[in-house]
Amino acid sequence: MIYDVIFIGSGHAAWHGAQTLARAGKKVALIEENKVAGTCTNFGCNAKILLDGPAEMIHHLHHYHGIGINDTPDVIWPELMAYKHRVIDPLSDGLAKMLSVDGIDIIAGHAKFIDKHTITVAGETYTADQFVIATGQRPAKLPITGTELTHDSTDFLDLPNMPKSMAFIGAGYIAMEFASIAHAAGSDVTVIEYGDHTLNGFDNDYAQAVVADMTEKGITFAFNHAVSEVSQLENGQYLVATVQGDTYQVDYVMDTTGRVPNIDDLGLDDIQVDFDRQGVLVNNHLQTSIANIYASGDVISKSIARLTPTATFESHYIASVLLGDQTPINYPVVPTIAFTLPRLAQVGVTAAEAKKQSNLTVIEIPYGQIMRFQTLNDVHAAIKIIVNQEKQLVGAALIGDFAPEVINALVPVINQHYTSDDIKSQIFAFPTHTGIVLPMIANYLA
Repeated sequence: MIYDVIFIGSGHAAWHGAQTLARAGKKVALIEENKVAGTCTNFGCNAKILLDGPAEMIHHLHHYHGIGINDTPDVIWPELMAYKHRVIDPLSDGLAKMLSVDGIDIIAGHAKFIDKHTITVAGETYTADQFVIATGQRPAKLPITGTELTHDSTDFLDLPNMPKSMAFIGAGYIAMEFASIAHAAGSDVTVIEYGDHTLNGFDNDYAQAVVADMTEKGITFAFNHAVSEVSQLENGQYLVATVQGDTYQVDYVMDTTGRVPNIDDLGLDDIQVDFDRQGVLVNNHLQTSIANIYASGDVISKSIARLTPTATFESHYIASVLLGDQTPINYPVVPTIAFTLPRLAQVGVTAAEAKKQSNLTVIEIPYGQIMRFQTLNDVHAAIKIIVNQEKQLVGAALIGDFAPEVINALVPVINQHYTSDDIKSQIFAFPTHTGIVLPMIANYLA
């Protein structure tokens, strides 16, 4: 079978661009060895935020303990998981049907390059003028004794029952998000981290505040501990041992030590597509070392955040390149969110980076204390803004329950170089979180 473009993968890094190309008259195929629509839709963001919903509601109610709310509801995990399946499971087939309307072929199986224009899938050969590698990442496995006894994020998002106790190895954003969900659902949670802090890439002060909040709720943290072995006991529980000599006895062990690119057995070595430990190497047109092969999404070796919106942006960009636009990719600022409880958000220049530059100023606004009635008594909600010499916003870090919504409102402020007058010339809904934060920021840009 001959195609104009074949995407290897069918997640957000692939299907958006595939749809654009198909509608432009290109003959397009997607190769998928798992479920159509990829990790985020089936085994990641969508399922996570659905399962996080009750935990978030309980967290909101906690702010009103002693001032109107005394009891909080219980999470009935089997019912919640059944609801997750009803909502999430149909999405894959739904996307496949939508893509078929545009004439996009979906081929099931693992792709491997034979040469720069040819791949094999399940014993069949397919050729194309251009290829896009969009295979994403998968959970890493810690190289320790008993690693086969541990579980990953995909397993967690499909748990039929919530274990009574759980240990997370690693304290990255996946561990911190899932630990909050598990604790809200009644599990006794321990987080074991090799380093001395959590949530790299987010404001360290705010990350420590999240740890303090989670600790107060009853989650245990063990920093500066390296896990050396996981073993199963006669009673069916698991023993997690550390190099430091500590042990933790739990019902379930999560390996949340990171993710690695899905580049195994693609035949990249055979056709001399360059890659490193972080993924496929590309130029500023997302082109690999082989001119007709591109890469998109989390499989790329890159410094920019590996996020669903980033993958979607890259997918659209590659489609434009394949349709003739030769403009180098230019990423706007990318907001990142840790869906911990409380939430963290970051966009643009960080406070740590700003402190190293004399032309930038860091200003902290404790808006949760100033406007309790609007922040639903989230008194610890705060924002650090980074301002340049032209009195423009170039970065921000937030902590608070509504940080995700506020950070989105700040993206155009940074990208469009808004001044204080630009913000003040607009009317925002009241009382809302963006409606208080943006006018506050305008005052500091004046």
